[in-house]
Amino acid sequence: MYLIVGLGNPTKQYENTRHNVGFEVIDLLARRHGISVTERKHRAYCGSGVIAGQKVLLMKPQTYMNNSGESVFSAAQFYKCDPKEVIVICDDINLDTGRVRIRKKGSAGGHNGLKNIIAHLHSEEFQRIRIGVGNKPQGYDLADYVLGHFSGKEREEICQGEEDAASAAETMLSQGTDEAMNRFNRARKE
Repeated sequence: MYLIVGLGNPTKQYENTRHNVGFEVIDLLARRHGISVTERKHRAYCGSGVIAGQKVLLMKPQTYMNNSGESVFSAAQFYKCDPKEVIVICDDINLDTGRVRIRKKGSAGGHNGLKNIIAHLHSEEFQRIRIGVGNKPQGYDLADYVLGHFSGKEREEICQGEEDAASAAETMLSQGTDEAMNRFNRARKE
């Protein structure tokens, strides 16, 4: 069983914000594969299904971003998942808007959701798909920026990034993470 976790914040207030791109990718994967992500367990909305021949649990933690590890740890314990069977999808302010970067493991890179997951799993050995939301403009507060909404042009770039992230997750499950990295870690051609 693979846990595919999209990071974000619950409630309508945070819908369509930069910090919620992980939730949006989970919704996209759910639509593509006919998985209903409505079951409430592990302090998350969850849905079980099969993607690329692999059993998956799609998750949208409802703990708020900074406590995402509580939800991920609960599910990982319940399903006896190794951290390497966890794929986390989140925003990244250090990548251009819509750009995707896949990693097999690594540090939190300043992302509080990832930091909390690392603390709860006691491991950096989980896979992640980061989607660029662009760097905050000078003078902006970081929290205000990541909780802000996309402009029209940014929304187009994010939609493409989310499509790429969903396809990357499918590739990770069907052909492995190395193949997904080779295919999706390159800068998109304009």
